[in-house]
Amino acid sequence: MLNLSCKGADRQAMDEACRRWDAVAKPLHSLGLLEDAVVKIAGVQGTADVSLAPRCAVIFCADHGVVARGVSQSGQEVTSLVARSIAEGTANVNLMAGVAHADVFAVDMGMAIPVDHPGMIAKSQGRGTADFSLGPAMTRAQAESAVQAGMDMAARMKEKGYRLMAVGEMGIGNTTAATACLCALTGRDPGEWTGRGAGLSDAGLARKTAVIRQALAVNRPDAAGPLDVLAKVGGFDIAGMMGACLGGMACGLPVILDGLISSVAALLAFRLCPQVCEALLASHESREPAASLALKELGLPAIIKGGLALGEGTGAVALMPLLDMALAVYGGVHTFDQLGMAAYTPQEGTK
Repeated sequence: MLNLSCKGADRQAMDEACRRWDAVAKPLHSLGLLEDAVVKIAGVQGTADVSLAPRCAVIFCADHGVVARGVSQSGQEVTSLVARSIAEGTANVNLMAGVAHADVFAVDMGMAIPVDHPGMIAKSQGRGTADFSLGPAMTRAQAESAVQAGMDMAARMKEKGYRLMAVGEMGIGNTTAATACLCALTGRDPGEWTGRGAGLSDAGLARKTAVIRQALAVNRPDAAGPLDVLAKVGGFDIAGMMGACLGGMACGLPVILDGLISSVAALLAFRLCPQVCEALLASHESREPAASLALKELGLPAIIKGGLALGEGTGAVALMPLLDMALAVYGGVHTFDQLGMAAYTPQEGTK
């Protein structure tokens, strides 16, 4: 049984953050979504004295049995290879996180080929999920355990003193699982929302779409039951990120989403506990077709429009320097009071 705490954001802190933005010498809301992000973070942290450091990126690694159906151009050995690089500190996300001054943590949620490295955090729920085109990806007990593991990771990061957490994933085949979950939750046709992942051919895309349709027909996931959807057509990496979103909300740690897979994990969390979105920031809108649908369902606008599709949490990490710049303005001395002039006021409805 999951230990859920569905508390909302601190409205008083958010109101104070809005007042501070309005005091900055600039047109009202002229930093747009970056201003909204700082206000949201204030609500999660419970103070208008927003802090973005120290910060981290937690990358959940797992394998998907549906890869056996030819839905990816790579095999499961690639999950292990990249996960090892993340644990060693040499992967793409580590390089970007170095620039963003973020610590990176690799979590084994259930890889087919385990990585023996001191930098790998062991939270494995099994050697990958089952082929969900033939039956459920995991048991309900495994699903709940995996979500709880993600919640525990968020609490662990909070205990370490982190003030901001990005989530990402590594798992060959996980765009198939994410799209299946999204179509199950929304009732949409996989033919409209299935993407090419890491670069499938037309034939590969058609095969992937057919496999998702088969999985939905075989498993009949309950759209009203996010844990049922997760267990039947999800993945351990998705479960971990779902839990991290829920855990971040519960312990006051803002969570930056990466692309499609983390957004679908967030949607599963949202369907379980709607308040979770108050703790979430959407970094970018992936070029995967389903990414826009996932963010629309969450009601979260993406700040970066860059056509990103690398994964590993790289898009989430890329948002951090932009937030730093916004916070520099938010906490700076360039205010209307300092300039000795009246603040801007809304002009709507005036003549």
